[in-house]
Amino acid sequence: MNLDHPRIIDVQNHSIFVATWNVAGRSPTSNLSLEDWLHASPPADIYVLGFQEIVPLNAGNVLGAEDNGPAKKWLALIRKTLNNLPGTSGSNNGEDGHRRPGGHSRYCLVASKQMVGVFLTIWVRSELRDHVKNMKVSCVGRGLMGYLGNKGSISVSMSLHQTTFCFICSHLTSGQKEGDELRRNADVMEILKKTRFPRVNSECSDAKSPETILEHDRVIWLGDLNYRIALTYRSAKALVEMQNWRALLENDQLRIEQRRGRVFRGWREGKIYFPPTYKYSTNSDRYAGDDMHPKEKRRTPAWCDRILWHGEGLQQLSYVRGESRFSDHRPVYGIFWAEVESTHDRLKKSTSYSSSRIEVEELLPYSHGYTELNFF
Repeated sequence: MNLDHPRIIDVQNHSIFVATWNVAGRSPTSNLSLEDWLHASPPADIYVLGFQEIVPLNAGNVLGAEDNGPAKKWLALIRKTLNNLPGTSGSNNGEDGHRRPGGHSRYCLVASKQMVGVFLTIWVRSELRDHVKNMKVSCVGRGLMGYLGNKGSISVSMSLHQTTFCFICSHLTSGQKEGDELRRNADVMEILKKTRFPRVNSECSDAKSPETILEHDRVIWLGDLNYRIALTYRSAKALVEMQNWRALLENDQLRIEQRRGRVFRGWREGKIYFPPTYKYSTNSDRYAGDDMHPKEKRRTPAWCDRILWHGEGLQQLSYVRGESRFSDHRPVYGIFWAEVESTHDRLKKSTSYSSSRIEVEELLPYSHGYTELNFF
């Protein structure tokens, strides 16, 4: 660093909207509304949206060529929704090529990656785009034979100004038998162990380039973690009807395993004041398998869909679920304040956003410049 021209470090707060949704292998229709799910007041600076089962987890999708059709549909819906949210302004100074009537796009896609049914996409306000750098991705398969992608994780590493972020979207092992939670614990440990990001040669000599998940400054893990409630269907259903979340959480496998120090040690989760998000009957507010519908596959209601975080500088403002009936899961989202360090040095130009071009293009789930994603 040039001592004659010291840098000034500022700390800014940026809002991050983080959401997870298992969509049960269903492809969205063009008229599916995401406004209730993605609405935040005021709109967030960054949107991190993770999906599970965006394609059916059949042998063809697991073993064959990846089906990117549903991902394209989700991206189109997300773009449309974010750029028409109430409370946002189209009069920014962004250079985005996707114009909306009367101005530029308010949000830009900076990362998108699919692994079979797991899908992670990240959007930022146009005016932040030039400050997002060092995009990297790491995928870990934990499905069939222990490595295929029907279960597992997608992790994206990036920096915003001088602060590093890691977002992990995962779909862990399913099952509600006793002992299945240990397999989920093993999934988490393997994801933490095997997720690796290549070092980046940056023009900024003091830029950080984390290699592992926990080396990042701010870390958020989202997804269908599949932890269940260790009660019978009838007992859990009765507690749901009483809205006795405390009693249910005392039997929540994730909370139990955390208390025992067997998984997510040092990680935090917000307080849960909403009903279990799984498993619902199709297009209904009714849990599947009740006494009136004995032929349905019965699953004890559970908070399968979760958001956790690690590290300082993150404050969760809300943690709620959406009420879309599109899937047998309800979507879950949280809003965070994130402290971000930025430096100012008038005599040194910041690294160009184009330095991230290769990394970002590697994240895109399409082989040849799909126009909606060609945002450079």
